[in-house]
Amino acid sequence: MKGYVYPMFKGADPGKGWQMTDPIFGKVPTLGACMPNIRRVVTPGDYIFVISGQAEGVTQYVVGGFEVVEKINAMVAYKRFHGNRQRLLPDGSLRGNIIVDSDGKHSSVDYHNNFEKRVENYIVGKNPLVLDAPNEIVRARKETLDVISTIFKKTGRRVSDIIGRWRRLDDLQIGQMLDWMHSLK
Repeated sequence: MKGYVYPMFKGADPGKGWQMTDPIFGKVPTLGACMPNIRRVVTPGDYIFVISGQAEGVTQYVVGGFEVVEKINAMVAYKRFHGNRQRLLPDGSLRGNIIVDSDGKHSSVDYHNNFEKRVENYIVGKNPLVLDAPNEIVRARKETLDVISTIFKKTGRRVSDIIGRWRRLDDLQIGQMLDWMHSLK
């Protein structure tokens, strides 16, 4: 078993009202188009953890994580997870993490490059653990940097000083992350 942790893009902070589109931490968590490098290398039983992106006036925090169950292609995901199909809402915001249309072509509303590399390895998970209550987010913002510093035995002033774009975790580190996240619930 292995795991990966990565920060989302700048401004992607659910604690400040940003709507999560990928991953989706529903009853069945999924990771669709983002992080094709991680989606390619994970296998069932591995874990994926997500950290908020840099946002003005707040510190980054671990948003959530889940265990990988299977990898499927985007057309299978399109047929299985109707609610995760990418679409624009009336207010112009984007929802969904399945970037193909009914013909298997690139969704007209998707903004990702390298479509061909993003349609494989749609991740289906289980056991989502999400820090989404206001008190959980406050504590996670205060503790994330210290926790990841301890887990990776590396100090830094920012998340990117410790994990960069993404970082692999071993069994012990996955356990430490899960134990800490459970302590915030």
